[in-house]
Amino acid sequence: MIARTARMPRTASFGLAAAVTRTATTLLRVAAPGGRDRWERKNHAGRTVEWYARPASAAAGALAAGRGRPAAGAAVLVAGTCGAYDDIDIAGAGDPRRGFRAHLGALRDGEVTSGAEKLFGISAAAPVAGAMLKERPLDKVPAGVVIAGTAHVVNLVDVRPGRAAAAVLAPAAPGLLRKGPTGEPAAATMGTAAAVLPDDLGERAMLGDTGAHALGAALGAAVVAGNGRAGLVAHAAAPVAAAACGEKVSAAVESWGGG
Repeated sequence: MIARTARMPRTASFGLAAAVTRTATTLLRVAAPGGRDRWERKNHAGRTVEWYARPASAAAGALAAGRGRPAAGAAVLVAGTCGAYDDIDIAGAGDPRRGFRAHLGALRDGEVTSGAEKLFGISAAAPVAGAMLKERPLDKVPAGVVIAGTAHVVNLVDVRPGRAAAAVLAPAAPGLLRKGPTGEPAAATMGTAAAVLPDDLGERAMLGDTGAHALGAALGAAVVAGNGRAGLVAHAAAPVAAAACGEKVSAAVESWGGG
């Protein structure tokens, strides 16, 4: 009975996040602000996919992450907004360059890519969130790195249907086993990802940079909530290494599973 009671908030968080995501997607589909043409694009296979899940997952992820942790919710919202910079075709949408190295190299040559804009935007918000989520000074920096790095890595793997949502669900799952309130943000993140996964896998919807960055930041915030200093340092190293080799990571994920 005790174990079942302890898991109730996590179940509620999962269900709430999933319900908000699906509801927001449905409302956007019905309203289609600006016309349906604005909300439909061709994917890599030439199929028409909807974009409603992009802002829906970002908004739901921010609300879910922000329950009791406003700083986490704000970081997710900023990450989604920065991702939307590419999605609405402003200044370099569809830039094939991926990873810190490629975009910083372009910046060194005087070109401000959309990836650089996202990098600096998310990297500015994540440390603030990390500093507010952790009390000890030495934990604040790696916490910010985890949030920013995870947001970028989830976007890196969003090269084929279902890749980004799966990249969130798998690492978030162990958080459900943790004792205390740390399992709640993991459950909320999983709920949001699970709600968009069927349409994403079925090539009916696309997360895009908006959804991928937001889900990644939510996952990062969940990791921060559930780890101490050693765990934060370990989790900070992995996304930084992956983001630095962004082109190789994206290529590997793209080829995996016949994508």
